[in-house]
Amino acid sequence: MKRLLPTSTAGSLPKPSWLAEPEKLWSLWKLQDSELIDGKQDALRLALQEQQQAGIDIVSDGEQTRQHFVTTFIEHLNGVDFEKRETVRIRNRYDASVPTVVGAVSRQQPVFVDDARFLRSLTDQPIKWALPGPMTMIDTLYDAHYKSREKLAWEFAKILNEEAKELEAAGVDIIQFDEPAFNVFFDEVNDWGVATLERALEGLKCETAVHICYGYGIKANTEWKKTLGSEWRQYEEAFPKLQQSKIDIISLECHNSRVPIDLLELIRGKKVMVGAIDVATNSIETPEEVADTLRKALQFVDADKLYPSTNCGMTPLSRQVARGKLNALSAGAEIVRKELLGK
Repeated sequence: MKRLLPTSTAGSLPKPSWLAEPEKLWSLWKLQDSELIDGKQDALRLALQEQQQAGIDIVSDGEQTRQHFVTTFIEHLNGVDFEKRETVRIRNRYDASVPTVVGAVSRQQPVFVDDARFLRSLTDQPIKWALPGPMTMIDTLYDAHYKSREKLAWEFAKILNEEAKELEAAGVDIIQFDEPAFNVFFDEVNDWGVATLERALEGLKCETAVHICYGYGIKANTEWKKTLGSEWRQYEEAFPKLQQSKIDIISLECHNSRVPIDLLELIRGKKVMVGAIDVATNSIETPEEVADTLRKALQFVDADKLYPSTNCGMTPLSRQVARGKLNALSAGAEIVRKELLGK
């Protein structure tokens, strides 16, 4: 990116009410068959338009064509039985009924490539596309086949790499792997989590990112945050390894969090997507609040490596609130951009 402080989002944006129930993380489609295909494309157009109108520099699909940031990808793979379900603990936070891995996992055809190609046809702006990371994928399943979190993660990494290469060929500029599990399973992150992530991005020429946050603004996450004390130092566990990794960009949560900003020093040299928008509240930030978060981050991130972003996805928010937050992000970044350029 040649533009100073290029803005982006972590991923999801609210879906229109005619496509799925709004302000809900896991919402059923209201359309079927060809109408659903058309509806998803219309929603993707709207998501792009809202980003453009807000002045967002690096655009995405807003995850309009998927119900869930992890499960929708897994649904397209062989070896996972969605009818055979077990209850597991998700990221040590809450119980959920999940599908079961019953055999060797594989990918028979692209999952998001047609959607990415469609988005590419609509804009000349840089595109960022999000995929679930290997560790976060295994944490949303019951494994009755490999019976090893590490083995299953390596298999998913190979599958993700196949998808990522085809997304790159479809014109995606940045491929992001969502790894909220990196904020929980610290030993595994350092033993094999970062290594499987690097396997997922092997051979890519486009830029790559890993998004590590404290989750959507849902009750399970907000309740978990209350247990973390006055300082959230989870990033301290993974950052040293990530700083040495092949990943280009690290996307993280900053605004309204208790993450000590000086932890960013641990990833000095990497590009950083700084979360300057709190997605766990309906309160819309002022541009000055966004600017203040960015100024703090600039103490530890070089200006040419700072990408203002959101803390996490905005699916559970109303479209009006999300629109306001996008505008605030863009306006706040412009304040700091002018300060840096001396205008």
